[in-house]
Amino acid sequence: MRNKQCLFIAMAVFWGVTGAWAAEKVGPKNIILMVGDGMGFAQVEAAGLYFHGKPDGQPYWAFQPLAMTTWSASGDGYDPEAAAKDFNYIKKGSTDSAAAATTMSSGVKTLNKRIGQDPDGNDLRHLYEDAEAMGKATGVLTTVYLSHATPAAFATHAKSRNNVEKIAQNMIVNGTLDLLIGAGHPWYDDDNKQVGGLGDKPYKTEGSYDRLGGEELWRTISEGKAGGDADGDGEADPWRLVDSLAGFEALAKGTQEGDRILGVLPVATTLQLNRGGNKKAAPYAVPATPNLPDMALLMNGALNVLSRNPKGFFLMAEGGAIDWAGHGNAFGRLIEEQHDFDLAIAAVVAWVEEHSSWEDTLLIITSDHETGYLCGPGSDPEFRRLENKGKGKVPGFEWHSKGHTNQPVPLFAKGNGAEKFLGLVKGNDPQRGPFVDNADVPKVIRAVWR
Repeated sequence: MRNKQCLFIAMAVFWGVTGAWAAEKVGPKNIILMVGDGMGFAQVEAAGLYFHGKPDGQPYWAFQPLAMTTWSASGDGYDPEAAAKDFNYIKKGSTDSAAAATTMSSGVKTLNKRIGQDPDGNDLRHLYEDAEAMGKATGVLTTVYLSHATPAAFATHAKSRNNVEKIAQNMIVNGTLDLLIGAGHPWYDDDNKQVGGLGDKPYKTEGSYDRLGGEELWRTISEGKAGGDADGDGEADPWRLVDSLAGFEALAKGTQEGDRILGVLPVATTLQLNRGGNKKAAPYAVPATPNLPDMALLMNGALNVLSRNPKGFFLMAEGGAIDWAGHGNAFGRLIEEQHDFDLAIAAVVAWVEEHSSWEDTLLIITSDHETGYLCGPGSDPEFRRLENKGKGKVPGFEWHSKGHTNQPVPLFAKGNGAEKFLGLVKGNDPQRGPFVDNADVPKVIRAVWR
């Protein structure tokens, strides 16, 4: 590991000092940013141990791996030496998803709870706005409800993440994305049981309309009339609603019509994490809810839609419930959620290699922050790695928090421009090696885009 760290630092110095990114090099036309909400190194390693028998079993470890700091303007930065000396250091000063996602979408550090705004409340320019200025298609996808902090912070502006109804209205009515997929269906619970849209009073529901912008907006969505002027031609561009497994399968097959796709997953908050049964059970001990898409299917659909644009696209895709499993210290469901995210990454890699190329595409995989302070047995006062008990066996683990931590998270990159991260290395973490910062994500994207 030490030799690998030295190599990364040496390469970083080379790229930073020589400016070896040739001026004539043509950048990628497609950018895919995949965010595992709450995903630290230990979360990735947990799924690696369970499914592959080794912590680095996922294929993306062969990409360019780095660590990334995530602190927000609400905290005091990150000191690797202090983290090495004090086990509890990283429990303090952590970011939330709103601030972290805003930074990755804009390049500006901000306060916790801010959505697309700087600490003074000024709106920031998002990456999707840069993409649209170049004529590219744009999309945001999440496995939690679409007005949640991370998808919102890549698509709109708000002083606080808490006003989800207003955020959803801004995203759906005033937004200009070509594709928006997430949960929050007002007519279903988290077991995909229909609780609204029935009988002679179809808009009566036991669910909530808040996450989709309120009942009035949902009526407009259902009638196919929601959506403003997305392309600037002075005419409304309504969304095509997709809210069934069959509809998402049609997206993945490329047979679903519609220029703008609003995908509403038929669950209240997220795909599988909040299904019934014992949430502390072993992975898959509680059968998955049927008739729901997984993230890989959603990714294939999103890529089909956005790749219609010959100028390319920008897509942010979030595996959002890794974080929720961390908050609940639900290790079995954490492994499920991480694996679902891993399979979605595999689907993207397959799409690039079959329908695009690594010259035309840059794939970045990272996280907004770690959740749960996941460690191996016997940690504190020293950090220990998860205990490998073999493939198919739950590794030994401990949770040391139910909140976010300020430790570095993984960043994997592959494709045209991935090497630019090496010129932005800020230091070396004793546990995780060379690290960049989350503000470097949009810096790299903006430097290489064409």
